[in-house]
Amino acid sequence: MSANHLPIRKLYTLVDETHTVLGERDPDGYLRKVVCCAVIKNPYAGHPLAHDLSLLVTPSSELGTLLGRLAAEALGQPVESYGKAAIVGLAGEQEHAVACITSTFGNAFRTAIGGGKAWIPSNTKLGAPGTSIDIPLAFKDELWVRSHYDTVEVRIPDAPLPDEIVVAVAVANRGRLFHRLGGLSKAEALQRTTEK
Repeated sequence: MSANHLPIRKLYTLVDETHTVLGERDPDGYLRKVVCCAVIKNPYAGHPLAHDLSLLVTPSSELGTLLGRLAAEALGQPVESYGKAAIVGLAGEQEHAVACITSTFGNAFRTAIGGGKAWIPSNTKLGAPGTSIDIPLAFKDELWVRSHYDTVEVRIPDAPLPDEIVVAVAVANRGRLFHRLGGLSKAEALQRTTEK
């Protein structure tokens, strides 16, 4: 399987569902977070520093669409928050990971999950197989909704190999359970966006 010249070795999905906090059930329901990853070949691995990273940037839109569709399907309900991340193997450099999740990727991902107006939080790093990464989450239509600030961790035991990149997206069905630190509410944010 490949995504427009980005050969995919593996797809990996994680579902994290929390029902209680300290034994209490939130009246607004459970929190489901989904992470979908693609392990791709890095065309720049082991080569001298390249200034043009279009071999990763250009085809990343197809990857954003694929991972977005898989994540939305696994979530099984409307997406409220999102994030993205990438880990590059040791024969590459961090800039290769960043190249995979630029706005080319992000715009396709946003479309695949049903839209979103806010900037997509992200994280990248260099790592060996089994390296974990924290993917930041934020409300998809307004970055300043404090209830939706969250993180989900993922690791793939056999990836990334030195010449690979793990590209990941994360989505959630709601904000944190029992969020109670104030700030701009989801309802206020949605009202703002409809007034614009």
